[in-house]
Amino acid sequence: MKKVYDILIIGAGPAGLTAAWEAEKHGIKTLILEGDKEIGGISRTVERNGWRFDIGGHRFFTKVNEVYQIWDEILDKEDFLLRPRMSRIYYKNKFYDYPLKASNALFNLGIIEAIRCVLSYFYVRMFPPKNQDNFENWVAARFGWRLYNIFFKTYTEKVWGVDAKTIGSDWASQRIKNLSLMKAILNAFQINKSGEIITTLIDEFKYPKYGPGMMWQAAYKKLEEKNHKILLNSKVVEIYKKSDVYAVKIDSGEKFQAKNILSSMPLAHLPKTIKPAPEKKVIKSGEDLKFRDFLSVALVIDEKDAFPDNWIYIHDPGVKVGRVQNYGSWSPYLVKEGKTCLGLEYFVNIGDELWSMEDQKLIDLAIEELEKLSLISINSVLEGYVVRMPKAYPVYDLDYSKNIDVIENWLSNEHKGIYPMGRNGMHRYNNQDHSMMTAVLSVRNIVLGEKNNIWKVNVEEDYHEEINSGRSAPIQKG
Repeated sequence: MKKVYDILIIGAGPAGLTAAWEAEKHGIKTLILEGDKEIGGISRTVERNGWRFDIGGHRFFTKVNEVYQIWDEILDKEDFLLRPRMSRIYYKNKFYDYPLKASNALFNLGIIEAIRCVLSYFYVRMFPPKNQDNFENWVAARFGWRLYNIFFKTYTEKVWGVDAKTIGSDWASQRIKNLSLMKAILNAFQINKSGEIITTLIDEFKYPKYGPGMMWQAAYKKLEEKNHKILLNSKVVEIYKKSDVYAVKIDSGEKFQAKNILSSMPLAHLPKTIKPAPEKKVIKSGEDLKFRDFLSVALVIDEKDAFPDNWIYIHDPGVKVGRVQNYGSWSPYLVKEGKTCLGLEYFVNIGDELWSMEDQKLIDLAIEELEKLSLISINSVLEGYVVRMPKAYPVYDLDYSKNIDVIENWLSNEHKGIYPMGRNGMHRYNNQDHSMMTAVLSVRNIVLGEKNNIWKVNVEEDYHEEINSGRSAPIQKG
């Protein structure tokens, strides 16, 4: 008789591997099916010719002690570096410290523009936009229109490729939930009597010395040693419900059986994967969930020619690059002695001009844009590499929440044994600590009969602070 797994996991990213890690603590051995040839998802570390690239930059910071404990269980203490955070905003040929420093901002804006920004802020406090369901109005209501146009509009529209009015306010509330202009000013002058940690403003974080992929490669190895079965190149193409067991088919044709499925496959794809097929409105809700894709161009230069920041946000509409990482500032172990890599991040859609561009042309474009921004000297690039990452960011359009609700209700009613988790699995813009907690809480729901609502992680206020059980849940980072 074919083995029936208590827990089958789809996806070997942070959520999937954490789910197996938690299941091990309860004596359950899992099967993990990963469609890609490598593990880690967007938290992998890409290696090319001895250089290591982080896909997007992953700070290991959380307010959840349980997440820190898991990280410390997977890696040894000496595997972590404590890194200073340094990030700035590039706008109109000037650099603005981020977090905000009052003297720097006033100097760069000039006293007249600074006064205009403050007056704009007080104006929206008296006359806030009536409809704050979209990103533009939500942010303007908290910072004023002038600061919104300077520091939010251009970058946001680069990230999503659409007008900021068509992005839901949920994305803003997750990414900058604890920050307002007044809090930023008080923080800049070190006037914060509450002692609250504004997580967009942390000034140091933990980081695995060989990048985030080091964490998940270690988890993968340790789980295999504990007899968890992990199959790569095993894309799930069909999930068939038969009585109280699910049959899971992968692209090779092989089938597996499980009582419970923890899925980090894109929520958009889940309705079409499950048989018998759901009603049309569920299928359509999945089809209407969209993603933004991502590519990074890594350029090798001499260390002495690089900026000191971990990353710089590019608020210049004259270039396509959205953010530039300095991998050497994340960890010296990612780069080679005397050299560093700058990673230019482009937010794209699969099939568009940038995604389809030849690698060398992308490298040439990246060099041209860095030289235009004066972030590197002319003819200073020694090597270049391109890394593409599909489905990096779930899109928060104005209807995404309704579509998720339709799928969530269908799963709750028809498929109580299927548990979405993680960033793509829930179509939530989660950082890895949130993804990990959705996995941990889902396993506890299965094994311990707990009633954790994983859809509220990183949404409800109770999940942002310490809660009565002594357990806390993640807070979103900027």
